[in-house]
Amino acid sequence: MTDQMKPRGGLDRRDVLKGFAGAAAVVGLAGEALAQAAAKEAPDLAKAAADGKLPKLADRLPASPMVVNVDKVGKYGGALRRGLRGSADHNGILRLVGNQGLVRWNLAFTEVLPNVAEKWEVNPESTEFTFHLRKGMKWSDGKPFTADDVVFSIEDCAKNTELYKSAPSAIVISGKPCTVTKIDDVTVKFTFASPYALFLEQMATPLGQYPTLFCKHYASQFHPKYNPNVGDLVKAANLSNWADLFRAKNGDIEIPQRWGNPEKPVIDPWVIKDPYTGGATRVTMERNPYFWQVDQQGNQLPYIDRLTFNISQDVESLMLDAISGKLDIQERHLDTLQNKPTLSQNMQKGGYRLIELIASSAQQVQIYLNMTHKDPKMREMFANKEFRQALSMGINRQEIIDIVYLGQSEPYQTGPRPGHPWYHEKLARQFTGHDPKAANALLDKIGYSKKDAQGFRLRPDGQKVFFAIDVIPTLYPDEVDTLELVKRHWAEIGVDVKVNTIERALYYTRGDNNDHDAAVWPGPGGLDPMLDPRDFFAQHPQGSRYAIPWTLWYVSGGKDGQEPPESQKQRMKLFDDARATADLKKRGEIMKQLFDLTADAFETIGVCLAVNAFGICRNNLQNVPLKYPNSWSWPNPGPALPQQFFFS
Repeated sequence: MTDQMKPRGGLDRRDVLKGFAGAAAVVGLAGEALAQAAAKEAPDLAKAAADGKLPKLADRLPASPMVVNVDKVGKYGGALRRGLRGSADHNGILRLVGNQGLVRWNLAFTEVLPNVAEKWEVNPESTEFTFHLRKGMKWSDGKPFTADDVVFSIEDCAKNTELYKSAPSAIVISGKPCTVTKIDDVTVKFTFASPYALFLEQMATPLGQYPTLFCKHYASQFHPKYNPNVGDLVKAANLSNWADLFRAKNGDIEIPQRWGNPEKPVIDPWVIKDPYTGGATRVTMERNPYFWQVDQQGNQLPYIDRLTFNISQDVESLMLDAISGKLDIQERHLDTLQNKPTLSQNMQKGGYRLIELIASSAQQVQIYLNMTHKDPKMREMFANKEFRQALSMGINRQEIIDIVYLGQSEPYQTGPRPGHPWYHEKLARQFTGHDPKAANALLDKIGYSKKDAQGFRLRPDGQKVFFAIDVIPTLYPDEVDTLELVKRHWAEIGVDVKVNTIERALYYTRGDNNDHDAAVWPGPGGLDPMLDPRDFFAQHPQGSRYAIPWTLWYVSGGKDGQEPPESQKQRMKLFDDARATADLKKRGEIMKQLFDLTADAFETIGVCLAVNAFGICRNNLQNVPLKYPNSWSWPNPGPALPQQFFFS
């Protein structure tokens, strides 16, 4: 096995592939002859072309379309049904549809493959990446997709400080964004000021979609560089500035407006018909006549005519839809262990099967105490490492695993999963034993020995040791159950907490404004420690919830936020060095130093190793893998190529 093909962590590529039957396992780079000698298309498109309403298929496909070697050649037709939750579940659409970056992941999450770019070259220093696009590729309105679109998306949009406070991290290394230049219509070069060995892997994640996100001939009308009268459009739309107008019309990777404008050209397999807007009860999408992929027999993808996303307000409604056979593929919102018995018992009634989602996260419930709290007394308490160690030893993890996770996990803090080449024993296992005696002794030692009449500890200033932990019950009900047990465990060592159940938008607002005491989230980085290192140092502007201001300092190059302590700065530097290192052995050595520092700092408190989840899939939906990774970096089920799913 070459270095490039080694598994990303405990996910052994050969074992995983055994379960990937019925999936698009191989992508070919066949040329013009294969694609157009036997080119076939959906009946409705064939009729439109015959009636002169659409160009012929040969004129809609690129000269070298991406060829997907499907397990079963499908048949055209049908509508795929999936569920969304409320008005901010936009990533439920992205995960199925929006996986169209320059490159993409293979099914096993181990290798970057061609996608919009049919090939590329990287210079020996990993500072220049030259991508060759597909000649003749079109946007969904039939206009050419070229290097001009990629240059516009990065140079005019992603790097524009009125649109983005700082350039997206995927295109930044050592604090400096890339420069993108057009070589010719189908060749574009990304140049970095310093080595960026991880760039292709970053481009395969959802946050790597910036190069293909904005269509120049459409989006430029909302950009002052190309339209001096954009102010009139802003006024007509009753908005305050051109950036708000641009976002309303073109969206962004992770906002609802991405799916809110049917006029916006895209390169996705399906295009918006009924948009995702406030008050909508469903979102519909229809086949893109200009989609640039075919199967091995030259049939244009997608096979499925349309997508229907019904919008529910609660999980109970989604569960009822699943059990009654009204959802064709769904894992999002249904995948808690508590739902599994009900969904297993109703498989025959609902006409569906279960698919396995392989955990890529490190942690099921990561607890983040806000070490940059606005209240200096709270900040002092949370920033005390021995306070955090005491809380960790006060948790009875085995009781939580047995009750909430049905015995299907093990005590864990954070870090790469067991079996990953970078597994770090201290980072993963320290302070996971339940030891209330040691916890009490530590709390006494650091100045919290006095107690009130209820037995809760008092701070040196006389205030009770008390804080709230933010959690989103609709998104992660298991976290609420876990926290209720943690609350009881911590009461036994004299610490009082409130389980603060709030809705998702408020959760983010409180975090963004640094208004939270503490928060929980599933901790990533189990199989993809380089792609989502938010728990190893303050890196993610919304996700590193123990110190958002430190994160802002890091991503802004020291211009915003709060300067972090020396250990954090060392880890920031080490991570930048690791991202720049092409040699995997050397990269691993650098990350070992980073993990050593993370373990010593002990900033977050984990409960248990993330467990495999599941989804449902209708029995007549074909070419769906039996199992696949469950990750934001591998935005399931997108890399399994839903455009090659079909109904038998």
